[in-house]
Amino acid sequence: MQHTFPAFMLLALAVAVLFSVVVAAIAFALARWEGAKVPTAFSRCGIAFAASLTLCLAVFAALNRT
Repeated sequence: MQHTFPAFMLLALAVAVLFSVVVAAIAFALARWEGAKVPTAFSRCGIAFAASLTLCLAVFAALNRT
């Protein structure tokens, strides 16, 4: 194991979280544009954040095994 491996994993995790935040913001904007009320838009935003973060972490876990 190299010394830079933990730093790379932290960087990859930070990128995954930032990507998920962007996806959540887009989901919120689309929900509001559709005419949904704020609580409904936040609900869609949270679902999009959780789904995209789960997908990113699953990909990282699969890449880590190879």
